Amino acid sequence: MGTHVIVGSGPVGTATAEHLVKLGHEVRMVTRTGAGPSPGGRSVGGTGVDVERIAADATDAGRLASLAAGADALYNCASPPYHRWPQLWPPLAAALLSAAERSGATLVTMSNLYGYGEVDGPITEETPLAATAPKLRLRADMWRAALAAHQAGRIRVTEARASDFLGPEARSMFTTMVLPRVRAGKPAAVPANLDVPHSLSYTGDVGATLATLGTDARALGRAWHVPTAPPVTLREAARRFAAIVGAPEPRLSVMPDAILRLGGLVNAEAREFRKVRYQFERPWVLDSSAAQQTFGLVPTPVDEALRSMAAG
Repeated sequence: MGTHVIVGSGPVGTATAEHLVKLGHEVRMVTRTGAGPSPGGRSVGGTGVDVERIAADATDAGRLASLAAGADALYNCASPPYHRWPQLWPPLAAALLSAAERSGATLVTMSNLYGYGEVDGPITEETPLAATAPKLRLRADMWRAALAAHQAGRIRVTEARASDFLGPEARSMFTTMVLPRVRAGKPAAVPANLDVPHSLSYTGDVGATLATLGTDARALGRAWHVPTAPPVTLREAARRFAAIVGAPEPRLSVMPDAILRLGGLVNAEAREFRKVRYQFERPWVLDSSAAQQTFGLVPTPVDEALRSMAAG
């Protein structure tokens, strides 16, 4: 079995480590502080994940290349704060490309759907990366640069893209603004249309997808959508979670844009969310059939993903 290097120790990095360990691989996790799942500690699947944890600056291409030397794959599971993407992503993306080229490790990147911009209808991997807002275009440009290096024969690359996350410790608008208040039986004002279908990707499925992409040559040279259960409305997802944790019927309302705008004066996340609110105003549906059919991956049902967060 091989060696795999993961940059980032959040829910996605941890889930990826878990799946790679289950496949028998050695895993090296790189973060600024040396954080990561501890031996026998809690992981996405509830089992222990034993990985080598290393404290290093992932923007140091030389250091990262040395850590990836001899590795089969290098995974970008980093998650800089959204409001600081223009400052933090370019040096990190450049270091990852350089490290992959110098080490020979396949670069496997975790991304999202921002690069597509506003879309009508289900989103497939063939949907154009048409985002025009600078921060949304940034993720698309990262992929274009990686793919160009792949096509030039300098590196081997692949990318996974997912919708909003569900899962233990996952951060998304739904997990941070809705579920805690539903659990507590409190009303929640949500900056979204509550009654249109919205795809929610489970972090366990994200980890399984990344582990697959990093170990299957069929993944190379293109992006893949993480296998994701059929979309549900946010109102229905909240109701299902309330039933799972024994909470009262959720009391949800739509947050007016004026309130979100006021919140943005003091909160960077609220300010930045206004740029992607379009994803929550009409159906936002991820088509993941390509990865399901190619790799035989099966998405976790929404109820099971919600149950994984019930103990949190």
